[in-house]
Amino acid sequence: MPKGRRGRGKRGGRRTERHEAPDLSGLSIEERIAALNWKPITKLGKMVASSELKSMNAVLATRVPIREVEIVDVFLPNLSDEVLDVKMVQRMTDSGRRTKFVVTVCVGNKDGYVALGRARGKEVGPTIRKAIRNAKLNIIEIRRGCGSWECGCRRPHTLPFQVIGSAGSVRVTLKPAPRGVGLAVASVVKHVLNLAGVNDAWSFTAGHTKTTINYAFAVFNALKTTGTVPINPTKELTLAIISGGAPKLDEGRAGPGEVKAEEPVKKDKEERS
Repeated sequence: MPKGRRGRGKRGGRRTERHEAPDLSGLSIEERIAALNWKPITKLGKMVASSELKSMNAVLATRVPIREVEIVDVFLPNLSDEVLDVKMVQRMTDSGRRTKFVVTVCVGNKDGYVALGRARGKEVGPTIRKAIRNAKLNIIEIRRGCGSWECGCRRPHTLPFQVIGSAGSVRVTLKPAPRGVGLAVASVVKHVLNLAGVNDAWSFTAGHTKTTINYAFAVFNALKTTGTVPINPTKELTLAIISGGAPKLDEGRAGPGEVKAEEPVKKDKEERS
């Protein structure tokens, strides 16, 4: 061994980088499964691979827990992620202090699907990737609409009604806002609502909001409530409520319950006597 060098192996430790997921947006479902080189293990994954379930809405309608991340990657290939919080925690042992990182991540496609995930690890990069995987397994479908009494555009730009969510000591109330107001909320709430596809909203909070984890999960629980409340079919048409992603409309067609601005409303030709 050369002089001045001790047998401690390579210095600097192992460095990891955050790799981006492959772009699957322009491929069909069969091509996405082949690109991921995915061999399903669970019953739900085999149903997706055999084309029994053809959308994320159908997957969530089964009420079966998602155990494979590839199921989400097949149907929602354009998910965006945002790191909400990174904290360092320490544990005292006989050999000294052991340091780990706790990461909270929010993912969503900005069109009706959103999720939160947490992970703990020794390095930040692998922990973020682990949190993203955990978030994809907890993805939910939310409802959007035009629930503000000050707005009559009949487009799914905000929440359909007021919802309340809580986590720990934090209690969050989300209210629908008219079109053009934007997200009049705190930064943590703005990240979650933006990834969920909500463009206009008001929020009121109570509790210790400096705890980012509880604050984010309170907003997530409030959004989860939108999919559990029963809705009258008449209100669903009036408020233009949609569940999950917005349908792609052809040019010249109006949205759900929406009248084109250029096309005048047809009046009845027959006059009532």
